[in-house]
Amino acid sequence: MYYVKKLNFENMKTLIIVDIQNDFLEGGSLAVPNGNDVIPVLNEIQKDFDLIVATQDWHPQNHKSFAAEHPGKNEFEVIDLNGLQQVLWPVHCVQGSFGAEFHQDLEKNNIEAIFRKGMEREIDSYSGFYDNGKRKNTGLFGYLKDRKVSEVFIAGLAADFCVYFTANDALDLGFKTTIIEEASKPINAENWEKLKLDFKQKGGNIV
Repeated sequence: MYYVKKLNFENMKTLIIVDIQNDFLEGGSLAVPNGNDVIPVLNEIQKDFDLIVATQDWHPQNHKSFAAEHPGKNEFEVIDLNGLQQVLWPVHCVQGSFGAEFHQDLEKNNIEAIFRKGMEREIDSYSGFYDNGKRKNTGLFGYLKDRKVSEVFIAGLAADFCVYFTANDALDLGFKTTIIEEASKPINAENWEKLKLDFKQKGGNIV
């Protein structure tokens, strides 16, 4: 039994599934350790929610977050990109590619809307709500407010990047926000422990 089933919801039960895409899973170009383990959990808990949406990394081939776009730089090196700190990633989740597709084992029939991010070449986008500079929003905030959502549960990949940034923005936007840890996996487990403390101090919940 998963913890979500024990919670009392006061509003429409809303789940945001973050980036369950082939490139972040086993065999992908930016595979999250044990990332595939979240899929059966996500499938199981979907029945406990009234509204389910998903985010999808959707980069152009020449996205500036890719190390390949910076000769002489290495993957996972950190640079300044247009005034923002940027990790240089392997090429991943390129628009229309197999790597950008949702994993075949993820139950997708219950997903009401998909919000794509990372489409602007010059800036990365970890959060499902905004790019990293908050220069452009994805439409997710307006969608949730229109549905009168006041509380969200967030899970997916990677816990220490896109899940964390999505959850932080949800808090800042006024949503009561919970990360479902059993349905999320980090790239860096040590860093994730620090981020969890930060998230809780900001008023977020982790179950």
